[in-house]
Amino acid sequence: MPYVIAEPCIGVKDTACVDVCPCDCIHPRKDEAGFSSAAQLYIDPQECIDCGACVPACPVSAIYLLEDLPERWKRFAAINAVRASLRFE
Repeated sequence: MPYVIAEPCIGVKDTACVDVCPCDCIHPRKDEAGFSSAAQLYIDPQECIDCGACVPACPVSAIYLLEDLPERWKRFAAINAVRASLRFE
């Protein structure tokens, strides 16, 4: 899992990261059924190509490399993996 979306995204769900992602690995998108009910956006670790395009696009600095994820947000690695695997279609 190269990148993880952490707590600062909760309640914000700014989709600038979705717009710059070249591999469509950030979900839910605004046009997906689960967007309104999702607390935050999630990166699918199976689809992420580790390009880093999403990091500077995030206005709340919620996206981290897994190894740089602050200790207080380590749980978000598992949250991203589980939620992204549910698919928002």
